[in-house]
Amino acid sequence: MKRLIALAAALVVCQAAPAQAAGLDDPSAQWLPRSDGATWVYQWGNSAYSPPRSERYAVTARTGTGFRVAWEEFMLRADESPANGFADFRHTDAGLINTNFQSTPVPPQFPVLCGTAARCSNTLAGTLFQVLWGTRSPVLAEPLVQGTTWNSVGGSTNDVTASNRYRGVVDISVPAFPAPVKAAKIESVITQAGALGDPFGSGLRTVWWVYGVGPVKVLFQHTSGEASYAQLQSTNLAPLPLPSDANLLPLALGSESSYRWRNSKHMKRWSEQRLTVAAASNNTARVNVLDTKGPIDVNASYVFSNRLGGLTNITTSLRRANTSSRLPELGPAKGPKGRARFVTPLDFMSYGFNPVFPAYAATGQAWRSSRESADFAVYGVTGDSTVLRPRTIRVPAGRFRNTVAIRSKLRQANHAFGSGTRTMYFAPGVGLVKITFRHSDGSTSTVEKTS
Repeated sequence: MKRLIALAAALVVCQAAPAQAAGLDDPSAQWLPRSDGATWVYQWGNSAYSPPRSERYAVTARTGTGFRVAWEEFMLRADESPANGFADFRHTDAGLINTNFQSTPVPPQFPVLCGTAARCSNTLAGTLFQVLWGTRSPVLAEPLVQGTTWNSVGGSTNDVTASNRYRGVVDISVPAFPAPVKAAKIESVITQAGALGDPFGSGLRTVWWVYGVGPVKVLFQHTSGEASYAQLQSTNLAPLPLPSDANLLPLALGSESSYRWRNSKHMKRWSEQRLTVAAASNNTARVNVLDTKGPIDVNASYVFSNRLGGLTNITTSLRRANTSSRLPELGPAKGPKGRARFVTPLDFMSYGFNPVFPAYAATGQAWRSSRESADFAVYGVTGDSTVLRPRTIRVPAGRFRNTVAIRSKLRQANHAFGSGTRTMYFAPGVGLVKITFRHSDGSTSTVEKTS
């Protein structure tokens, strides 16, 4: 799966620009904004080692999608020196990452979160330190949709690990927002091993994120029994409407589904096939496809990655693909992977160009192919895709309301079967339920979910 993640990162540049641009170029429409002049005031504390303390944060620099947040304590006693520091972040296609942080020395009363006390820069004494503990890369994965999970690391030497899960949208009140606001709730099971304060460095952390503002509340329940906490007291930022968290293609490890497909002219018998998610890590998954009945004998696998640029088909591998039907050939004749073929439902879904759909699909969104992309080298297809209004679709697997419909107009030079209009229907929380591909040769291919 490490190789799959590397492939996903390498191919981000091949994604269609309009869908990829959703959010990354906007400094304010973020889970942690990088807006010029953005400020936050937090109060944090620990049940055993620190009374409530106040911190003031501000964006002090930004370049492109990278930015720095600096902070300093205030409202201290005359004999106390304010702690201060900064953290560097970057908005990426995979989510928010932390690239660097520095601060004044760790408070001596806190447990030592390193193998030795000397030169230990690991600390949980502060709001951002609580947020970053175990989750520097990424701090917050995107797109943030139902079922999103990811693994991450943190600590000064990446010696802390976290298993993170999006728990959905909840209403929350904090001093900065007395009236309840919508927040994304993230739970993290955090583990530290090899430090003197391992029990304190491990536990269950919950962070509530408000879109357009940042984290508004943190609760870290340590394995050693203490609790660290932080709340947003004030900010000059205002909450923004949350993007849809509908998951149009859930790819949970071990999940299975069945489909059938046929063509009105070239393959009138249904080919029935079963799909299994055989591997999954950090929003990248491998889906295996095997035939169960019909004219196609197939054993194939597909790797999909879900990022802010949308759902992308990274690679396709056909171990076996035999059929008694006379399906027309597709181009391009000299493509790097040979001629494209329609063998499984996933071939129809990913054919043409990436992304399959945008990260946060909304009616009216549109994107198109690029002749400079890897997709064009593989398929030789030009065209455009548009998100249509929601539809109700009935297939053998049932009736699905509010499916997201995506229409693609595709053209493959000198190949009528590879050209035409494809309409795909995705049910939130379920995935692909139907595809209708009206080919330019006059035939129609139909894909339906059966279970």
